[in-house]
Amino acid sequence: MKIDIFTHVMLPRYKRALYKYADKFPTEKAVQDKRPSLTDMELRMRILEHHADLVQVLSTTMPPIEEIAGPAEAAELARICNDEMAEVVARYPDRHIAAIANVPLNNIDMALRETERAIEELGFKGIQIYTRVNGKPPSTDEMIPLYELMVKHDLPIWLHPMRGSNQPDYNTEDVSYNQLFSIFGWPYDTTAAMLRLVFAGIFEKFPSIKFITHHLGGMVPYFSDRIVVHYNNGLQRLGVDKFPGLTKHPIEYLKMFYADTALDGNSNYALECGLAFFGEDHVLFGTDMPYDVENGGVSLRETINGIERMNLSDSTKKKIYEENARRLLHL
Repeated sequence: MKIDIFTHVMLPRYKRALYKYADKFPTEKAVQDKRPSLTDMELRMRILEHHADLVQVLSTTMPPIEEIAGPAEAAELARICNDEMAEVVARYPDRHIAAIANVPLNNIDMALRETERAIEELGFKGIQIYTRVNGKPPSTDEMIPLYELMVKHDLPIWLHPMRGSNQPDYNTEDVSYNQLFSIFGWPYDTTAAMLRLVFAGIFEKFPSIKFITHHLGGMVPYFSDRIVVHYNNGLQRLGVDKFPGLTKHPIEYLKMFYADTALDGNSNYALECGLAFFGEDHVLFGTDMPYDVENGGVSLRETINGIERMNLSDSTKKKIYEENARRLLHL
């Protein structure tokens, strides 16, 4: 079995409720309107017919609800979204093995209640957050109660990148041109969020916490030696062996993250790099369906092809495709 750990939906009731705020996320809406398999489950089932051994973990797609609605409205959007995902998992059990919760992070008390409800009542297997929380890093103290709750349940936190086209690449401009905000901005934002979590001591406070990063850990695997050298230089300048609040080198905490294979069908060399850094126990099959011109067909096909092109043992492939997901999600 192949368990696709990171796939996205925007189901009909939730879409209608969310699109009342469509003026707040025009870039995302423009992309979503061209991906009907976000909403049309019959179309999605037809695409999945080409992969008889594949099942999916469902998560909602962008935007973060806390950025477009007030606390009460965001909580209601989360409830609509999670209830509808639970219905789809029940309707298509042969294709959808689990779902993860959409939570409203502009009110942590509501986020905690919705997380508990989704796990205890709906049977969800984790939550999704973004690399920014209302403009703050995910290491902000406001998130500590949510991390405590996820550690209590021993379930993972999916970390999705979030950067908009309205974030310019140069100070003299007002927008990001040439899709730099998503192609390169998202891996950067993932990397920044990971390091902020490390230096905030989140892994010191919660050694068993589990974050699943999108797109194979952003930039971390490909710049791991640079990370080591620059932080060694920093330690040398400070005249210390460890950074304040940490008991290990930052690179060791980065290896504690989990990472999916969603590289949009990238070459096997990128996959090999990520696997070498995180190790076979921390890499999970994920495709980012349906964000390609075939409504997910390209991502599914090419991600599988990329894994199959690597010279991996059957036991390593089984871990990536299935066993790591089963262990983390208690499936």
